Amino acid sequence: MNTLLDLSDRLYLDVADFAHSTPHWFQWLAEVWTEAGLLLFGVLFLAGWWRSREGSSRVMALALLAPLATAFGYVVSEALKSLVDEERPCRAVLGAPASLVACPPHGDWSFPSNHSAIAGAAAIALALSWRGIVWLTVPMALLMAFSRVFVGVHYPHDVTVGLLVGALVALVVMRAAARPVGALVETARSSRNSAVVWCAGRGPRAHAPAHASYAEEAPRTRHGAY
Repeated sequence: MNTLLDLSDRLYLDVADFAHSTPHWFQWLAEVWTEAGLLLFGVLFLAGWWRSREGSSRVMALALLAPLATAFGYVVSEALKSLVDEERPCRAVLGAPASLVACPPHGDWSFPSNHSAIAGAAAIALALSWRGIVWLTVPMALLMAFSRVFVGVHYPHDVTVGLLVGALVALVVMRAAARPVGALVETARSSRNSAVVWCAGRGPRAHAPAHASYAEEAPRTRHGAY
């Protein structure tokens, strides 16, 4: 264990030295991304919900579960953080250069990284609810995790465990809750409340009347042609 922690210390110093060797504009981008990535994940949650309104009940259920699963990932990470009182590397590592952002106060523990847990959970939750988007969400999560080490407020092992915890929690939540939430979506889509139906979407059946009408009219057109 001590060997792994020593390795994490050395990696942290290497990344911190690299960060201070980069141009100021690159450092600024890393500082912005460490928070802006969370906002972008929020935008993707909204886009996933919107595109799922015409999808099946299961598709909509997964879209609705994605932010919830991410929230669970954060809660589990925060619970672990309260159990492991690990000081921030920007305060604990001897000889480390100053962090690019303000070092969090004592008591705001380092392990695991909440940002990384949120990113890992969001990446997996979105990948399960939106086919093909994994090629965007996973690199986003990895960059967010790296940025937390880059700006100097987390060890590499903090962000690694954060990513894994968030991803695992999201996977469990999405798999366990997909069926019951899908049933709720079915109920919502049959509601008489237009606001509820709008939120849940009408699903594939929204297009059924148009096809049915065409099928009914087609024979009449053929018979009326002569």
